[in-house]
Amino acid sequence: MDTNQDERRAAGYDVAAIMGALYGDGFTALKGAFTREWVQHLREDIDALFAEAQQRPGGALPRGPNRYYVEIHPERLRGFIDIITHPWVVAVCTAILGPDYKVVEAGFDVPGPGAQTQPWHRDFPAPEATLVGRRLNSLAFNITTVDVTEDMGPFEIAPGTQWDDLAGGHPMFPAQELWPRYQARAQRKLAQMGDISARSALTIHRGTANRSDKSRPVFVLGVDAPDGTNADKHDLQVTHAYWDSLPEEVRRHLTCRVVDQLEFIVQEHAIEGLLKGVDEPTMGG
Repeated sequence: MDTNQDERRAAGYDVAAIMGALYGDGFTALKGAFTREWVQHLREDIDALFAEAQQRPGGALPRGPNRYYVEIHPERLRGFIDIITHPWVVAVCTAILGPDYKVVEAGFDVPGPGAQTQPWHRDFPAPEATLVGRRLNSLAFNITTVDVTEDMGPFEIAPGTQWDDLAGGHPMFPAQELWPRYQARAQRKLAQMGDISARSALTIHRGTANRSDKSRPVFVLGVDAPDGTNADKHDLQVTHAYWDSLPEEVRRHLTCRVVDQLEFIVQEHAIEGLLKGVDEPTMGG
């Protein structure tokens, strides 16, 4: 296996700083990773894909009132290869997940006007690798398509909580009596166009109430270590023509089906506990 290309891409980023951030706070970010023009193209693609998904039953998965998730085909996003080959993305994936990391998810969240505050949660139950082995084996990257303001329902995270053991209760949703712990730690992320972030999806977090008249679409990239199992929840697909156009060093990091024609993605990653928002407006911070 030749990892020289990845190593060259990742050069210049501090592995210790990356690991310290993700093993500590569970979150890190790079300001100005992309140009605003590039992000505008991303927004155009997401808007078109969202409109299309809303026309098909099961195309847009509800994640709370007026809040949706849509899984997409990578080749329908003009900037997909720019994202997965960005030197910082390569550096973060390699540092945390090892040289054989796998991209397993591409999609986007759309918190629309009126989206309510979500309950504190993690995106899936913590695996044994994390709870027992104290190791992160998956990451989620986010790219905002707007300049986030306080009234647009910013993402809120409770740093360091990727290690919390929720045994005895729901594996993804902390009991409400534990919420003060997360509220005390809460940090709001006011990302700007061009920024990219990486986090452990196990770090307790929530979307806050969108009180503006604007949607806040955000791109989501899911990446696993070789022992990660999140590919089971998704259906990454590429056509033969697209696959053949990719360099080998890109192909080896994609866990996907190669198909003659792109097939409709049946959204599998439903999260029942997010279908209702939190009633108390003060819970948004």
